[in-house]
Amino acid sequence: MTEETQGESNAEKSTGRRRSLIGMVKSDKMDKTRVVVVERRTPHSKYGKYVNHRSTYKVHDENNESKTGDRVEIVECRPISRDKRWRLTKLIERSAEV
Repeated sequence: MTEETQGESNAEKSTGRRRSLIGMVKSDKMDKTRVVVVERRTPHSKYGKYVNHRSTYKVHDENNESKTGDRVEIVECRPISRDKRWRLTKLIERSAEV
């Protein structure tokens, strides 16, 4: 095996950093799945005013530990199902409703 081909295979093996986001649990009605809303504030490209953007993600929650209204951290992962590509890593803050 030459050095060139060996270098290419090492480059293919390296994985990039996984994105992690913080959001609010919107729905906990499914088993081991949560719907998380992530809100971002970005400046408008032309006018500069800050605009809110919302994205919803289906997240895998193995132990069903999060409830609606909780603040959670999610991280990218391999596809778990047709819609789920994110995993719940940390429960940051519980909802005030108890």
